Amino acid sequence: MDKETNIHGQFPQTPKHIFILSGQSNMAGRGGKFKHPHLNDSQWDGVVPPECQPHPSILRLSATLNWEPAREPLHHDIDTRKVCGVGPGMSFANAVRDHLGGGCLGLVPCAVGGTAIKEWDRGQQLYENMLERSKESLKTKGEIKALLWYQGESDTSSHHDAEAYKGNMERLIHNVREDLGLPSLPIIQVAIASGGEYMEKVREAQLGIDLPNVTCVDAKGLPLKEDNLHLTTEAEVSLGRMLADAFLTKFNAAPSQSSPC
Repeated sequence: MDKETNIHGQFPQTPKHIFILSGQSNMAGRGGKFKHPHLNDSQWDGVVPPECQPHPSILRLSATLNWEPAREPLHHDIDTRKVCGVGPGMSFANAVRDHLGGGCLGLVPCAVGGTAIKEWDRGQQLYENMLERSKESLKTKGEIKALLWYQGESDTSSHHDAEAYKGNMERLIHNVREDLGLPSLPIIQVAIASGGEYMEKVREAQLGIDLPNVTCVDAKGLPLKEDNLHLTTEAEVSLGRMLADAFLTKFNAAPSQSSPC
């Protein structure tokens, strides 16, 4: 029997490599979400691309703080006010899982749609929930490898909010690192692909943040759904790969090794 399996032949639910997924709806995932023509209600089409399929080495932290096999939609019990679909998380995880030196990979979904950066300030419920979930994920002796952050569309309608975005985001980075005791925690931002009148101002802030171990991938140009706000399933898959490339290029020092948890 493989030493990493238990007597029942199942992998123990203890991730070694942990990634926090946070922000708003395009991180939570709206890929494949559609409005049913007869029920006047939104649904997910259930289509899971090959790049987003479950894998035994990929886990997720549920809303009840339990590790379980990860599968789409990753945020179904986190972003509960809206219907969730495909996001970038599973595509990312599948792209990096064989390059981490072995062991399980754990995803910690925290994103909530329609949220502005001020709602993620220290002391606010969203921030404190993210912090609690992140700390809980460490109890299995894993290591948080990065925070993946995709947010900002809700800050594009007001000139004041757009102007304040860079300072607010830099404060969020400082707070997360301080509160987790991880002063060098890698942060991978996504520069938004859609938004309101001041979208370019927010993008400028995101692309202009110059802090150690902070990088940014640009979602602009990825396909949008008919609402011109949310990424398509195809775009979410592409974004996951972009995030993976950024992590593997800038932050991953482990040798490639395919290993179960």
